[in-house]
Amino acid sequence: MDGTLVDTEPLWMAAETPLVESHGGTWTHEDALRLVGLGLHDAARVLQDAGVQMTADAIVNHLTAEVMASLARDGVPFRPGARELLADLRARGVKTALVTMSLRRMALSIAELIGPDAFDTVIAGDDATRPKPYPDPYLQACAALGVDPADCVAIEDSPNGLRAAVASGATSLGVPMQVSLVGTGAHAVWPTLDGRTADDLAELHANPRKARHV
Repeated sequence: MDGTLVDTEPLWMAAETPLVESHGGTWTHEDALRLVGLGLHDAARVLQDAGVQMTADAIVNHLTAEVMASLARDGVPFRPGARELLADLRARGVKTALVTMSLRRMALSIAELIGPDAFDTVIAGDDATRPKPYPDPYLQACAALGVDPADCVAIEDSPNGLRAAVASGATSLGVPMQVSLVGTGAHAVWPTLDGRTADDLAELHANPRKARHV
């Protein structure tokens, strides 16, 4: 979701800096990049190491509330082409799942803004048995959809997300935003989803190794 479907990574970063500084620490852009794609509780532990004297649950709830408040105030910044590609998949009857490390309440609010039938299932950070980069969230999504991971395409913007997708056995597509995806094992990397359709994903799934070298 964050960074792939919606451009919320800057909002998370904007929430992290004042939190760390309010506890007497410092937080740089490079520090924030380390958290991209991490499970929220893993990110909370990094923030604790930076000096935030709060429980992991309290940090997660604080950051989630700050980001949701920003979205409510300023609107949801969808990434180019993401909403249109999702609509095309739904129009073709393709099953879809939202797999995110954000809390379920935030994931459901984003999904609802797209449409009540945007996703067949949502696996959020508080649903996953283990967070990305473990494959568990994707395997849970496939089980909920009743599909084999080998029949799926996973779209990710972060190294941890791609490692989870690759480990699940899905054809894995990287669409970078904040960080490099080199060395993640992605079958393909596209600079954007703008102009892409369900046909493009079908071609990628049919020829993943060929697409990797495009």
